[in-house]
Amino acid sequence: MYSLEMLKENYLVYCSTQKELNAKTIKAYRIDLTQFIGFVSAFQEPFSKESLTSYLALLHTQYQPKTTKRKIASLKAFFHYLEYEDLLEHNPFNKIRLSYREPKRLPKTIPANIIELLLNTVYQEYQQVSSSYQKKAILRDIAVIELLFATGMRISELCCLKYQDIDMENCSVLILGKGAKERMIQIGNPSVISALSCYIDAFQTDIAQCKWLFVNRLGGRLSEQSVRFMINKYVEHAGITMHITPHMFRHSFATLLLEADVDIRYIQKMLGHSSITTTQIYTSVSMHKQKAILTEKHPRNVMDVNGG
Repeated sequence: MYSLEMLKENYLVYCSTQKELNAKTIKAYRIDLTQFIGFVSAFQEPFSKESLTSYLALLHTQYQPKTTKRKIASLKAFFHYLEYEDLLEHNPFNKIRLSYREPKRLPKTIPANIIELLLNTVYQEYQQVSSSYQKKAILRDIAVIELLFATGMRISELCCLKYQDIDMENCSVLILGKGAKERMIQIGNPSVISALSCYIDAFQTDIAQCKWLFVNRLGGRLSEQSVRFMINKYVEHAGITMHITPHMFRHSFATLLLEADVDIRYIQKMLGHSSITTTQIYTSVSMHKQKAILTEKHPRNVMDVNGG
């Protein structure tokens, strides 16, 4: 008879070797399953409908709907594995009705004028610094921010770019997205291309040694946390009061393109969304903008109409 801990470890090995899931997904599964096993070990029948129902009720009281949904998805996949391997006679999920009331949260975007101010601040700092070390560091910062906004890629995708993923001749970048899905994004702005070219020239040796596109001061891969700190620094230098995260550049990329009448199906492909339903949340942001425009700027607002 396998212990709960052994079942968990066997499943994680299966996820890694057979399903070839990435390290972040495996880590999340481990956390979710460890939490679940810790709860149900007190039950005489850990995999019963009763123990599972109790645990699901606990999740709903402790976490936001999105997190709860993810943790339940981890459990469902685990139970499906146990059932498939004949380690579970009856899958309790088959007799449990799941419902989620996940609030619809609109993605937070950065107004175009704020992005412009941020970019101007970084470029101005590059012009003002005197040491070659500082100039080199800011060249990298410029390339990172320009590429985030130019492509709408996730910060994790940006930090995991390899040098060979950038094709400077054809001005394109190959992005490895979620589920190991690849997508190619063209870089159409000359300033972005120039920023990348200057960065690559300055970091040629470092890139050749570590193979990653974006390099930290120790010669290793630039981390996501370092990008967050870097953006916060320039936001503060620019006197911007709103909180800006790297992911907001992705939201702004999509929303601003949609407001420029770009077909949502093109945006879907550029973002790497498998379903257009995921992309459609940006239409809500666009409608919010439309409402503001029509409320504040419609010519009817200044018309002098008797009785109107």
